Amino acid sequence: MVDSTSNNKPPKSEFFILGLTSDGKQFRPSDWSERLSGAMSCFRPDSGRQSHLHYSLFVQPILINGIRSVVVDHALREIEPLAYHFVLDFAKDNDLQIIDACLIPETPAQPAKPV
Repeated sequence: MVDSTSNNKPPKSEFFILGLTSDGKQFRPSDWSERLSGAMSCFRPDSGRQSHLHYSLFVQPILINGIRSVVVDHALREIEPLAYHFVLDFAKDNDLQIIDACLIPETPAQPAKPV
């Protein structure tokens, strides 16, 4: 049994936009997930010669079972509602599959103490 109250952070709530349409066809172009994530990225000029784009912590490309996808953190809705709706509308406009997910915390929770 796992005691979820021992971890101060709530589980991360995310959803995945799969590169598959509702009828199971692969979405094109093949780099769509990088393009969408790139639209949400930021440039870090403060790192001198190492300056480059960084994907947002809230919208990142990911490969799920060989399918190009994007993982979106629901926290984006509170931080920047317009960006959240842009990403969600992109998925809906292109008839892409959206799957809600709750990731397991990176640090294991402590076992429950016997009563």
